[in-house]
Amino acid sequence: MMTTDSADELKAAVAARRDLGPEYEDAIVEGFLEKVDQQIEERVRQRAAGLPTPTPAGQSKRGDGQVLALAIVSLGVGLIGTITTAVNDADMGLSFMLWLGVVAVNVAFMLSRRRS
Repeated sequence: MMTTDSADELKAAVAARRDLGPEYEDAIVEGFLEKVDQQIEERVRQRAAGLPTPTPAGQSKRGDGQVLALAIVSLGVGLIGTITTAVNDADMGLSFMLWLGVVAVNVAFMLSRRRS
């Protein structure tokens, strides 16, 4: 839908074409299209100002590498601790306590990420 400003500019461009003749038609059309393009860009800027900025594709949240590292270390510590207690015929309660510690560290880390 054309605004009144755009309609007035189109009328002015057609009148200028009549006055100047067909040899200036390309320049008149280019000038009109440039003004319309500027109006469109301004509308897009105004609408985009009210929208949240999207995360560009390929970029992940800050700290995703930390999450992966914590997961790998947690599994490693938990498995090594479980294997060690099983091989040494130690009380499996130690293994359970180890896994509770791993879970507590992971929960604390995830809660700290929610706050930031």
